[in-house]
Amino acid sequence: MIDSHIHADTRPFEDFELMAVSGIEGALTCAHDPLEMTSFDVVMAHFRRLLTVDPERAARNGLKLHIALGIHPRAIPHDPERVIEKLPDLLRNPSVVAVGEVGLESGSEIEMDVFKVQLKVADELGYPVIVHTPRRRKAEITSQIMDLIDGTMDESMVVIEHVNRDVLPELVETECMLGLTVQPEKLTPEGAVEILREYGTDRFVLNSDMSSAPSDPLSVPRTVQRMKMEGFSRRDIRQVSDGNIRDLLKISQI
Repeated sequence: MIDSHIHADTRPFEDFELMAVSGIEGALTCAHDPLEMTSFDVVMAHFRRLLTVDPERAARNGLKLHIALGIHPRAIPHDPERVIEKLPDLLRNPSVVAVGEVGLESGSEIEMDVFKVQLKVADELGYPVIVHTPRRRKAEITSQIMDLIDGTMDESMVVIEHVNRDVLPELVETECMLGLTVQPEKLTPEGAVEILREYGTDRFVLNSDMSSAPSDPLSVPRTVQRMKMEGFSRRDIRQVSDGNIRDLLKISQI
């Protein structure tokens, strides 16, 4: 199993042990907004931690961390162009497998500008993109996100995160991978399984999005267990809990 979206820098050491003993082999930790990201220096300090401190903490528990770097829409500094200028070099780190978490929160002009230029960087360098969708005005903002992706990069290289039934009718018509966030304030394991029962497993990945918000480091194995209890095939279970995200991020077996 791979938890396809976490924020490792906000979690205690013990969570990585819980994940590993539950059968999770790896996780994708994404850049986000752990502090008030006021400047280039703050963002770079956040990136350095993701590249050094957290992979070591996870590895001590047998968990392999892969990394996504980018400017989260809630973490845009006053000088985003300096971060974007450094992004191509940062992406060359062998631990970095994607651009993210990027996207829109309110749909402001600055958010759209920063998001689009990061999409262009990812497209030029051939990296997948992990895309945030907000809790509020989700359907409206998700439509804006898809408009920006259209014509900028290949949809099959994009994961649209935190999807729910409000946006699924639009998103299932795209080629994007769709992230089901199983978290106390988002989806329950049962709710995720209902979506997978209705739409299939070919285009979905599971994640906990565990952060400083209410989180469950075991949400992926809990959802897998629910799928087993409801008779999903091994192939379907493996697709959403491991195979789809490995294929997209080009992660080899651990």
